[in-house]
Amino acid sequence: MSSILYVIAIMGCADDSSQCRSARIEPATYTSIQSCQAAMPDALVRNTDLSYPTIAAACQQRSARLASNEPPQPSRGG
Repeated sequence: MSSILYVIAIMGCADDSSQCRSARIEPATYTSIQSCQAAMPDALVRNTDLSYPTIAAACQQRSARLASNEPPQPSRGG
């Protein structure tokens, strides 16, 4: 069973905070939703360079394997 980690997704949105699109994922991972949410204000400050009227952030779950920097293993067809 793999561990669950959280990452902060930075999204660019229209003026009314609708039509948000994923712009980038912060490189840090968090072991709880609470620690991820606590880090969101600083993450937003680091990402003010995006050219969207509104910038938003959201914590998203990732498995430890997906959140790591290791490239995915090729699947074997069969």
